[in-house]
Amino acid sequence: MTSAELRIGGDLEVRRLGFGAMHLPTEPGPARETSLAVARRAVELGVNLIDTAYLYGGGANEELLAEALHPYPDGLLITTKVGVARSGPSDEWGLDGRPAVLRAQVEQALRRLRVERIELLQLHRIDPKTPLADQLGALRDLRTEGKIGRIGLSEVTVDELEEARGIVDVASVQNRYNLLDREHEPVLAACEAAGIAFLPWRPVAWGESGARAEVAAVATEVGATPTQVALAWLLGHSPVVLPIPGTARIDHLEENLAAERLRLTSAHRDRLDRLSRPDNA
Repeated sequence: MTSAELRIGGDLEVRRLGFGAMHLPTEPGPARETSLAVARRAVELGVNLIDTAYLYGGGANEELLAEALHPYPDGLLITTKVGVARSGPSDEWGLDGRPAVLRAQVEQALRRLRVERIELLQLHRIDPKTPLADQLGALRDLRTEGKIGRIGLSEVTVDELEEARGIVDVASVQNRYNLLDREHEPVLAACEAAGIAFLPWRPVAWGESGARAEVAAVATEVGATPTQVALAWLLGHSPVVLPIPGTARIDHLEENLAAERLRLTSAHRDRLDRLSRPDNA
């Protein structure tokens, strides 16, 4: 295994730059055809982790990936998320971690993705109305049945992660995190200490103009784009980080994946690290 790879759950070897499928249009027409092409190009370029969720179109995103990529090449990991559902008289999306709902969503995901087992299944959010032991217990039962391989979490605190680890083995955490938004730094530190894969969503985001200008300046100095600098910073920040940048354009996909080859100097890293401090000092 190289520095460009990590093992999820200790055994599932993946490349350290994945692909987030959330932004792929799924409606019939030219945009959908482009979505299929983007997903296929990602795999051609060596991506072997693609992130989706039931929330993304009520399963439409999962169906799109199956259409694009099934039968799946060896080693391709499509990870999906459950725990958000439409309910109530207004049919609005909301957190729903009731065991029956989680089980139904996993069964539906298996059908849509055309697989017998989901190697990494993540709880999209913890439902505060349902005991965590019930939510994770349902996923643990599905793992025992062989329908899922590993369990991950999303948008959790350090305390929630610790509580969850007392119930099940946690293979991954997917929190919002990027160069300029490091609110979940303590969660990343906890994941690194425990050898848990950390999948930052929204891995590229631009803050106030001064920060953008500094990132752009570093990009110019290293002959890269600001997006590539932001992704390279993530890859070098912790060995358990696995960014999942998303796009609906092949040129942006290729730009993102090229960040894997970018090496930032310690001086560049120091300048970038300062951008996350409140006073930018």
